[in-house]
Amino acid sequence: MPLKIVAKTLTPGPAVCLLLLLSLPFALSSQTRIVNATIDTSKTGAPISKNIYGQFLEHGGDIVNTGVWSEMLVDRKFFYPVASTAPTPPPVTGGAGGNPRFRRVPTRWWSPIGGGDVVTMDSMDAYTGDHSPLVKLDAKDPHGVSQSGIAVRKGMAYTGRIVLAGSPGAVVKVTIIWGKEPADRQTVTIDRLGAAYRKFPLRYTARTDTDEATLEITGTGSGSFHVGAVSLMPADNIEGFRPEVVAALKQLRFGVLRFPGGNFVSAYEWRNGVGDIDKRPPIFDPVWHAVQPNDVGTDEFLTLCRLLGVDPYITVNAGFGDAWSARELVEYTNGAATTPLGRWRAANGHPAPYHVQWWGVGNEPWGDYQMGSMSLPQFELKHNLFAKEMKKIDPSIKLIAGGAMPDVMEGADQARRINGQYVPDYLSSADWTGQMLLNCLDNIDMVSEHYYASGTQHTDMKLQKKVPIEPPLSLLEWERAPAVQVRAKYEHYQEYLKRIPAFRAKPVPIAIDEWAYFGGNRDGYKVVPAYAWAFHEMFRHSDIFQMGAFTFATAMMSQNRTEAILNPTGMLFKMYRDHFGTIPVEVTGDSPQPKPTFPAGGDQPAVNPGSNTYPLDVSAALSDDRKTLSVAVLNPSDSAQSIRIAIGGTRLASEGKVWRMAPDSIDAAVQVDKKPEVQVEEETLGALPTTITVRPFSVNIYSYWMQ
Repeated sequence: MPLKIVAKTLTPGPAVCLLLLLSLPFALSSQTRIVNATIDTSKTGAPISKNIYGQFLEHGGDIVNTGVWSEMLVDRKFFYPVASTAPTPPPVTGGAGGNPRFRRVPTRWWSPIGGGDVVTMDSMDAYTGDHSPLVKLDAKDPHGVSQSGIAVRKGMAYTGRIVLAGSPGAVVKVTIIWGKEPADRQTVTIDRLGAAYRKFPLRYTARTDTDEATLEITGTGSGSFHVGAVSLMPADNIEGFRPEVVAALKQLRFGVLRFPGGNFVSAYEWRNGVGDIDKRPPIFDPVWHAVQPNDVGTDEFLTLCRLLGVDPYITVNAGFGDAWSARELVEYTNGAATTPLGRWRAANGHPAPYHVQWWGVGNEPWGDYQMGSMSLPQFELKHNLFAKEMKKIDPSIKLIAGGAMPDVMEGADQARRINGQYVPDYLSSADWTGQMLLNCLDNIDMVSEHYYASGTQHTDMKLQKKVPIEPPLSLLEWERAPAVQVRAKYEHYQEYLKRIPAFRAKPVPIAIDEWAYFGGNRDGYKVVPAYAWAFHEMFRHSDIFQMGAFTFATAMMSQNRTEAILNPTGMLFKMYRDHFGTIPVEVTGDSPQPKPTFPAGGDQPAVNPGSNTYPLDVSAALSDDRKTLSVAVLNPSDSAQSIRIAIGGTRLASEGKVWRMAPDSIDAAVQVDKKPEVQVEEETLGALPTTITVRPFSVNIYSYWMQ
């Protein structure tokens, strides 16, 4: 006979206190009603895709260039003129970069050595980009350029290269300086210059720790010299990537990685990011208002995917971009070496096709802030044109369409500008996803949906706008917010199934390929239960939600310029990927979640997310081979809770394990320079206890072999 699941809060007695001494260091609150529920392993759902744990990387400022790439120098190809004061970025209007909070003034730059008049920017003989520094020489006094604020560590080796051209009488010294004493430096001397640009290797070993090292490039002699580009990386970089970042992210086994945007992609020219890495022109990104050196392009991204053991997901530029360029990018990545673009890829050092399967057609095309934005009917034509051209090259690729259900069109206030409705009616002219499904379904394999949850604002349907939540949400309801957004998308999906016959015949799944929670410290624990709840809601509808891409992969880590470790969010993703099953099973109960706090509409679902085990949320799944059952018990409340596990359809082994995240404080954090306050605890158990008590705001995964 199957056991019953009973969830309750207890007043401590002798037996309970004994259990708490074994597993909990604190008492429980007053008694509440008993909850009965059953986990039925004979009732299964669609497999949970590994891609649900996917990640997103965007060239937003230096998220990629310093977050995962090993380059230590800023503006290494001299987009900005060499100057003694911080350069002024070009003016930008429109796009995300038009927002003042995205404007970035450089904090590190190249300064002249020997006076402001010894360095000019030569646009007639530039190595790459618009200009290159030209340094006038003096026989005695060193003239050149320098950059400070470089992080080096004692005993670490650093390698790089410099591209130079110059007069035969020039002697150039490239020096790294880590202190004030004459011995606190190393120099590479180069005296074989000519009129043509050449690359010269650099190598150093630091003798101390500092974040304020300086690289000087100076020359003496007669004539002048040009600096085309310069690069410096730790010698232990892995094909250009930070080894500590690769090591941290590789632990996650997250399935799929999306790149290069995001808003960035709508103004991105992919051809600038392939070929000789030093010749790729630096550009000013009008979206994020930052210089992009184009060092991490298509080949580097695909190298990173190989290093991490994940599948690539490339978004093509459907903003300023065109179908022909998208087609050529597919040929560059997937075409044989005998094709024109495949031949170019082979010449760049990658003879074998990459066989990229996942392709996104544009990013958030529904937003009027997007570069190249257009009306919905026009974009439907554009999507179909892209699909036709891209699939000519590789018919096997999977296309992900840029969607926006009513929750997004309301949340971003985009429906109002189209048809005057704050929350658009289904299949109206402002229902972007609905119209795409009506007019582009033959060219859609998955629909892209985004959300950024907030625990401090909600939609006021009467006022037709976002308003602050007053009074503030309880901790439990604050933790629910990301799952609420998942549930809203599920309900919209069901409405499309009712209204679109062709969609019922071809129900393409959803890729939530941007999502995160705006709240709390990025390296803190508070968001962890919220993300676990969002996972559970995706698992409950695993036939619909088959891909995720968290914003951003770098948000999985606490890092500085030389170190990186998984933060609590990364630890949670790893815990579920490693220990939660892949075949969801039914969880039922007689304690439903409360009704939503706010009226349904837009991003507010009619039904709250969560299993019928309130105040807990429970999700369960079998392993691929159906030999192991995992049960995830989330306690989003601020008091300990107890649940009596009941299993139907199988018998469990007499020994199992539990993995839990349960810090002493909701504000606990993990930072590279401090003692970690959060850990994933692992405990071996005997038979599954009749009653399991879980700590406040904890995430727990129990795993048992099935007999």
